[in-house]
Amino acid sequence: MRVAIPIAAALALGAITARAERPADFEARFAAEARTADPAFAGFSAERGRAFFTNAHGGDWSCASCHRNDPSVVGEHIVTGKRIEPLAPSANAARFTRPASVAKWFQRNCNDVLQRACTAQEKGDVLAWLMTLPAKETR
Repeated sequence: MRVAIPIAAALALGAITARAERPADFEARFAAEARTADPAFAGFSAERGRAFFTNAHGGDWSCASCHRNDPSVVGEHIVTGKRIEPLAPSANAARFTRPASVAKWFQRNCNDVLQRACTAQEKGDVLAWLMTLPAKETR
């Protein structure tokens, strides 16, 4: 019986921490952050997200430098050559499911591309665009 309580607690904690989220959950969080930063926030734009993703922002890199112009396909890190699984949720169901991972990669990649953190508006626009991309057929 003494063992059952810690095991049950560990299983419950594991269920809480392992809970996968959906891209729409992150979009809602980014919207709340954007409204806090700018009360005039009027929503995300997939077109703005596409433009943000594909354009360099004063530096040499864009998001597309590694993730490709079509983030529903495999990318490759521009410096290391490391394979990057598709970023679009339709092509990679694991994307945008873990808060720690989403925060880590936005922080790292925004710093690489922008030399600063992305705003909630920018993250939400990119995610809005990524969520519009269809999965590619593989044969």
